[in-house]
Amino acid sequence: MQYRTLGRTGVQVSTLALGAMNFGAIGRTTQDEATAIVDAALEAGVNLIDTADFYGEGESEEMVGKAIAGRRDDIVLATKATMPIGEERNHRGSSRRWLYKALDDSLRRLGVDHVDLFQIHRWDPTTSDEETLSALTDLQRAGKIRYFGSSTFPAYRIVQAQWAARELRLGRYVTEQPSYSILQRGIESHVLPVTQEYGLGVLVWSPLASGWLSGAVRKGREVTTSRSRMLPERFDLSVPSNQARSEAVERLAEVADQAGLTLIQLALGFVNAHPAVTAALIGPRTLDHLRSQLAAADTVLPSDVLDAIDEIVAPGTDLAPQEKFDTPPALLDASLRRR
Repeated sequence: MQYRTLGRTGVQVSTLALGAMNFGAIGRTTQDEATAIVDAALEAGVNLIDTADFYGEGESEEMVGKAIAGRRDDIVLATKATMPIGEERNHRGSSRRWLYKALDDSLRRLGVDHVDLFQIHRWDPTTSDEETLSALTDLQRAGKIRYFGSSTFPAYRIVQAQWAARELRLGRYVTEQPSYSILQRGIESHVLPVTQEYGLGVLVWSPLASGWLSGAVRKGREVTTSRSRMLPERFDLSVPSNQARSEAVERLAEVADQAGLTLIQLALGFVNAHPAVTAALIGPRTLDHLRSQLAAADTVLPSDVLDAIDEIVAPGTDLAPQEKFDTPPALLDASLRRR
């Protein structure tokens, strides 16, 4: 396992981090299975575990808490808030009122008195930076969180939050968690240059592109992944962007074969090759999934392999732009761009 410094915090984290979204109902993973995955990941040198209150409305956090009981101090523990929890209109967003409640609930479910990294799961356009940053700063001073970060923020919002923290003399986001893979490289043109400018740690999610780069999605094979069952439209080959991804995957598989790598090693080695990236979040549902992903722990792609990848998917290109998660809200909601 390799380790890197998380932004400018001084904290060392493994370049493969364990994402717990699939723990519980989402991934149909039992407590025993989740504990076995955590055990194996820690034994392999993984030291960062990332979850969120939104995953199963707290179920993932509860399972993580049980799995790490008795070894909390050996783990860099991260969770998130702001996504809707239930139907109550104020049980979401990044207001001080909700962040205080959400964090207390997360700490209770995790069975800990603090988390190392508390992340704003999505930018909340209804709440000011001052409101959110002041709440996070106070939670940090209270000892309930060590650091705080953002997740899937548009580049301009990352910049705005950094300037707001400086102007208001508040704590600042020290990490960003964007979606990034060989097939979705858009953040190379805007988000990653900003995170480098401000010295943010970067924990990338979906480095296997929702299973497209796991080896399970190949031409001529029936797609049976859990993600394809939940979101079949993302794997429908009658959709042009999906056809483009399918063609790219076949070419990437050839590159991996020629390099003596699995497609998973190629995919994870690619995201960790970017100098702005601190770690890739892997989200296994089973021990077999975990083992296939841990095989990439020491993968370093040579320049000729990286050049071959660039020939297939150009730098800064999203093959499925409709699946971007950092699109400014006004581009998605017509009411926000019209008087």
